[in-house]
Amino acid sequence: MELLWVIPLGLVVGLALGSLGGGGSIMTVPALVYLLGQDPKAATTGSLIIVGVTALIGAIPHYRKGNVQLGRGAVFGALGVLGSYAGARGAAGVSSHVLLSAFAGLMVVVAVLMARRLRRAPSASGAGTAAGPAGGSVRWMPILLAASAVGLLTGFFGVGGGFAVVPALVLVLGLPMPVAVGTSLVVIAINSATALASRLGNGVTLDWPVIAGFSAFAVAGSLLGAKVTQRVSPRHLTVAFILMLVVVAVYMAVMNVPALFS
Repeated sequence: MELLWVIPLGLVVGLALGSLGGGGSIMTVPALVYLLGQDPKAATTGSLIIVGVTALIGAIPHYRKGNVQLGRGAVFGALGVLGSYAGARGAAGVSSHVLLSAFAGLMVVVAVLMARRLRRAPSASGAGTAAGPAGGSVRWMPILLAASAVGLLTGFFGVGGGFAVVPALVLVLGLPMPVAVGTSLVVIAINSATALASRLGNGVTLDWPVIAGFSAFAVAGSLLGAKVTQRVSPRHLTVAFILMLVVVAVYMAVMNVPALFS
């Protein structure tokens, strides 16, 4: 019966990744834990596979539209390798309740960041411009700090970090929003692969049928997401997703925070 959840969950996560360029992957861990009954350590590891595969394949339609800068995405992802490795190693020694409580806090932060970005965006069509160093000198220190922070989040929580990658690519590299969304998927794939490599072999048992099914439907959702944005307002999608993040975060906090003080 639990496997029936794979279909809608995979589609929702992929849809968010494909249409919003980030945020969708943060739903993967709570879905695997609370709806599919996985251990938090296994869920955060399995999430890296699901998110990495989905991002990699989901980048294809964006690349065909010319909205992926492979070189910059690869550099940003490579600079976050150490952060991703450190985050994955750090998560290994954290208890389940602490990990899930921190994850609930992260979801609230993501919801706030997405809401602020939504308020500042004048319109979907007006998001194609951004001030930044895309045509000028490259500021390596901000890029390194941003890439390391994104990698750390990916490794520790098992998320893609697209909610942080997209603003970083816009503000630090000066990429237009559509290009930042497409390029972020390349960064997510690199960070996920790095974190996964440091987690495997640490005694984590993965449910491969669930991961394979989840990944397949998430990929389908990500490909669908690029088409959905042509018919449904990205603003409406974002608002709905923010509300879902808050609801799930509250549930996770109620289930785990009291255990920290018992």
